Amino acid sequence: MLVYHINRSDGEMNAVVRAVAFDMDDTLLRDDRTISPYTLSVLKKAAEQGIAVIPASGRARDSMKPFVEQMDCAACYIACNGAEVWSPEHTLMHRETIDVALAREVAAFAKAHHAYCQVYYDEKFYYSHRGVYADQYAASSMLTGEYAGDLTKFIDRPTTKVLMMDEPEKIACMLAEAHHLLDGRAQVTCSKPYFLEVNPLKATKGIALDFAAEHLGFSVKDAVAFGDSLNDLSMLKAAGLGVAMANAREDVKAVIPEHCLSNEEDGVARYIAQHLLQEEMQ
Repeated sequence: MLVYHINRSDGEMNAVVRAVAFDMDDTLLRDDRTISPYTLSVLKKAAEQGIAVIPASGRARDSMKPFVEQMDCAACYIACNGAEVWSPEHTLMHRETIDVALAREVAAFAKAHHAYCQVYYDEKFYYSHRGVYADQYAASSMLTGEYAGDLTKFIDRPTTKVLMMDEPEKIACMLAEAHHLLDGRAQVTCSKPYFLEVNPLKATKGIALDFAAEHLGFSVKDAVAFGDSLNDLSMLKAAGLGVAMANAREDVKAVIPEHCLSNEEDGVARYIAQHLLQEEMQ
């Protein structure tokens, strides 16, 4: 295996790099939810030279599968904000779940706020309200949704995630309330301004990346991670070097000093190529 070091923009040297981990939406994916040919070529080159490629998303497994297969170089991948880790052959390696009672409590919280809510079972998501949120989520995630009505009555099995959607201003208020309500019992985060996501207590991208690194035989501090939103912070902080996208939330960029170009500019790939593979910028 070749040995790499990150030449950071502040001139400091990072530890030996064994892996790159990255969020998908608004990070690796362009705004049209595609991976550019340039990004695909850089990821494959990194993998060929011994660097583990680890996609890490809030998306469910079946929403990530087409992208993982398109990359054709992932060492493993993280789904549902860290609730699941999967092999590149789509075999489950690790899973955390929210129990029935807590999932129903979260659904009741959404219901009290008249917010759209959904849960995940097998290859589908099940939702509380028909309309634009369900339709848009199905289109963007490439998952099949099914109307379930009152989720406080429908939920009968543990789930990896409960997702709520509403206007960003309302979600911001609900986020603070949910943190207080679920403190010490679940992870509460946002991947988009109109998403409020609740995951199992031991499910974060940072914890999942640590699991993946140990499974692959290196320290999480030997990874470089890229992200743009609150659900990426645990991974950005766990990795040896966290890199925030130019298009990241301001509160993320404020605590992650290393930045790269935006997702529309292939920021992840260009950072890897320049700082890790030491190629000339195109």
